[in-house]
Amino acid sequence: MEFITVDNQFEKHIALIRLNRPKELNALNLQLMGELRDALAELDADDEVRVVILTGNEKAFAAGADIKQMAGKTAIDMLITDQFSTWDQIKKTKKPLIAAVSGFALGGGCELAMTCDMIVASESARFGQPEIKIGVMPGAGGTQRLTRAVGKARAMEMVLTGKFISAEEALAAGLINRIAPVEMYMEAAKDLAREIAAMSPVAARLAKESVNRAFETHLDEGLHFERKNFYMLFASEDQKEGMQAFVEKRKPEFKGK
Repeated sequence: MEFITVDNQFEKHIALIRLNRPKELNALNLQLMGELRDALAELDADDEVRVVILTGNEKAFAAGADIKQMAGKTAIDMLITDQFSTWDQIKKTKKPLIAAVSGFALGGGCELAMTCDMIVASESARFGQPEIKIGVMPGAGGTQRLTRAVGKARAMEMVLTGKFISAEEALAAGLINRIAPVEMYMEAAKDLAREIAAMSPVAARLAKESVNRAFETHLDEGLHFERKNFYMLFASEDQKEGMQAFVEKRKPEFKGK
């Protein structure tokens, strides 16, 4: 792979994907997104991997889409290219996905971070949807995920002015999970990943599905979906092990079965 690096043994049960176009501030071109889609599909199929961390570098998680690839396109060109089908596949990742963000997460970079399940940011992180400044608007979920995360008023201001927000503002708005110093943000992401990796991977998968469903349906249907997944877990070995360990006052050893 040319524009990402993948370490599926970054730590026990934790994989790391790093966006790797440093000269372009990790701008998201079609090839990078295709490589990311394929890597996530492979990690989803790897039983040893329970959590995936997605990151860039200290200067930029991703500073946006690769505008050079789009500047001369027509509406029909964009329709035929169908670049967002790749994003749809990334969204379907079953395993918990943590974005570790430092520096710029702008435009497509902000949208990619929001496609992940959780975001750990460094103190230098800046989030924004500045597409309005080049005559377009977010197209990979920015108007939808940002509004759900931070509310209508703040999302509207960010989308219509292109304003960036700091890590502190993002935390206060509910966009991210935690902030760490620049030299410690990857360790903070690993700490979160370790916590999740220690849990039952079967339960984590179904719990992730259920939380995501809350944004896609009304309450009664969401509750029905949650209940079905809850009952399903009683067919797993991890449920038997987890409850038995609780009764026996010991740490459970989950196998993902």
